[in-house]
Amino acid sequence: MAEKKLNIAMLGHKHMLSREGGIEIVVCELATRMAAKGHHVICYDRSSSHVSGETLDDRREYKGVKIVPVWTLERRGFAAFSSSISAAWEAAFSKADVVHFHAEGPAAMCWLPKLKGKKVIVTIHGLDWQREKWHGLASKYIKFGERQAVKRADEIIVLSHGVQEYFQKEYNRKTVYIPNGVNTPERRKAVEIKEKWGLTKDSYVLFLGRIVPEKGLRYLIESWKGIKTDKKLVIAGGSSDTQVFMNELKAMVGNTVDDNVLFTGFQQGRILEELYSNAYVYTLPSDLEGMPLSLLEAMSYGNCCVVSDIPECADVVEDKAVVFPKGNVDELRSVIQTLLDDPQKVQEYKDSAADYITHKYNWDAVVEETLMLYRRCNR
Repeated sequence: MAEKKLNIAMLGHKHMLSREGGIEIVVCELATRMAAKGHHVICYDRSSSHVSGETLDDRREYKGVKIVPVWTLERRGFAAFSSSISAAWEAAFSKADVVHFHAEGPAAMCWLPKLKGKKVIVTIHGLDWQREKWHGLASKYIKFGERQAVKRADEIIVLSHGVQEYFQKEYNRKTVYIPNGVNTPERRKAVEIKEKWGLTKDSYVLFLGRIVPEKGLRYLIESWKGIKTDKKLVIAGGSSDTQVFMNELKAMVGNTVDDNVLFTGFQQGRILEELYSNAYVYTLPSDLEGMPLSLLEAMSYGNCCVVSDIPECADVVEDKAVVFPKGNVDELRSVIQTLLDDPQKVQEYKDSAADYITHKYNWDAVVEETLMLYRRCNR
């Protein structure tokens, strides 16, 4: 007997078709793959602009997924709050069998669909109340969302065993570990990045992600100052309510910006693919992560990666990347310098990265596990 097709609502992301952060990538992958299986999926997008100022794709349907913009107060600190209220209200009165909240802040509203008898799933993409950009009332509200998820959600999905242990210890709440997936990409030659910035194959060390304090960019720039190389450090990504931090980083770099440090801003599409495809080394020196999709993507392109030893990174890469102690500038500098001086070692890591990561983290498996969770809640 065929399984019943589900009505699924997703909220908590910014815009499903953007790459403003890892959550948007996750929502797009889950939603489109579930729709391809015949499920009815609706994603509630913010009706605000792209965080980087890029032009948004304003489609209302994509690969069978219905996209509905909800009312959003476009002010720093209020966009997520206002859109999650609007989206939770819409979902509560929809035909959804399952309402899937993404992230802790939006989960503060998970009680609303529960009032209307909906099954509620919450994915914890990271302990967001710990992030430096949120403090005071904002941090308390996100923590409130975490507690609401514990109290109201039928199931909580976590992306790392460390966060799973946190919920067990802090709340005695069982969670379900379902990591993110990654696709096998097409590698690109350096064409547009060469025209735009003069970048060629293996001519740069790459950081690609949101420009936020917890990504360890202060350590990266400080370590780069003592490195001897003719390669560039490329920092690719847009700010997310953190323009002050972006300005701080550029001030740290100072006069070296035009010499060997390049800030590209937010990138997507062909340029993003070229940046991943042609890096000599990719680095993610984070203090805090949920499950870093940029790291999975970098490895899927066959990159030699350097990451901090936080469990959310170290557990992903195992022995297929170079790990350094979190926050240790001298160790980061030493690791990068060693790799710059040893192309053979870099190639060894590159040779093993892609096959390892695409076998370990598969989107089809992630979708099946998530659908099984939905069905279990609806029995």
